Formats: sequence, C-alpha cells, structure tokens
Amino acid sequence: MALNLAIQKHVNMLVDLDIVNPYFRSREMEGMLKEHGIRTISSGLEEAMHVDLPYMAKEAYIPFFDSSVRAIYDLGGSGSGARLLQQFRDFLPNEEVDLLFCVNIYREDTDSVKKIVREIEAIELSGGMRPTGLINSTNYLKQTTMEDIMAGEAVLRSVSEETGLPIVYTGIVASLDGIDRPVMGEKILLTLYFRKHWL
Repeated sequence: MALNLAIQKHVNMLVDLDIVNPYFRSREMEGMLKEHGIRTISSGLEEAMHVDLPYMAKEAYIPFFDSSVRAIYDLGGSGSGARLLQQFRDFLPNEEVDLLFCVNIYREDTDSVKKIVREIEAIELSGGMRPTGLINSTNYLKQTTMEDIMAGEAVLRSVSEETGLPIVYTGIVASLDGIDRPVMGEKILLTLYFRKHWL
C-alpha cells in the first residue's frame, strides 16, 4: 500500500520505518521508486536492508522542515511499529499530517471490529498520535475478489462508526480494475510489487 500510494500520489519521499517485518519492506524497492522520482529513506546504517533496529536516517525529518516535500512514512502496523512516531513528537500531532491505519481483515490481529479498535488504541498509546483515517487493504493477493474487499469494507464501516475515523482509501488489486463497483474512500490500484510471477 505504501508503495502504491507513493507512486500514485506522486510524493517526493518514502520513509521506511517498518521495524516489525524484516522482509517485503518499501526499502527493498528503492531502485523502482527512484524511477518514479521518489527518494527512499530508511536506516542511517550502512548495509541495513534487513536490519530490525530502530535507527533512521536524519533525512526522515526533512518533510517537517520543508513544506514543499510530500512524504509517506511506512510504519509497522502495530503499537510496536508506531513507537517510532515518538521520534517526531515535537512535530505531531500536525494538521498537515495524516496517520492512516491500513487494515486487512484476513490478518489475525485485525479480523474483527474489536481487534481493530484495540490496535488503533495501541497505536495511539505507543506512538503518541491517534490515527486520522482508515485504509481498507483487505486482500488475498492475486486471489482477491470484490467480495473480499466488500467484506473488509463492512467491518471497517463498523470501526468507522465506533471510532469516528473515516475510510480514506480502498485498495483494489489491479486485476479487479475493470469491475466498476463503488467503494468507500478513494480507490487505490494495488500492483503487487513484491510478488514474483512464480509465487
């Protein structure tokens, strides 16, 4: 989702702060992002592609000082992942910053309204900023159907009613692009950049 948003929204910078998952992170697509004019920022350590340490490059602060730079910050989707927001506590909350919680209801930690609300609370407690919106990223990769996406929307609609958070984006796997069905929030076509043809 972070990759697709960065490319489709033509941002200047993608800051990869995901310390939760050691693989399939935005930083692994640095070359591809560069072709789209997007600078990738991650750890300040050399040879840190798969390092799971909360180090980040000083360039991660640039968007807070230069309003002409539009950036997406890719965090691990949990309270632990949100902890890195504390590094920016002098700049947050900020009316120019959105914190969007990306949800796939087919993941164990976010497969019910109760669990999603609990994750939102954990992110706020750990990161010091309450999410401002939701992303429906419900999918089974290439096997995703519109029924899967609508199932995710139904759950997130209940979360939205309980929390007051709007559904800002809905991810649509690119193979479903031809299906004209209304969804909540703006549609974001999801190219599965990390999935090789043989997987």
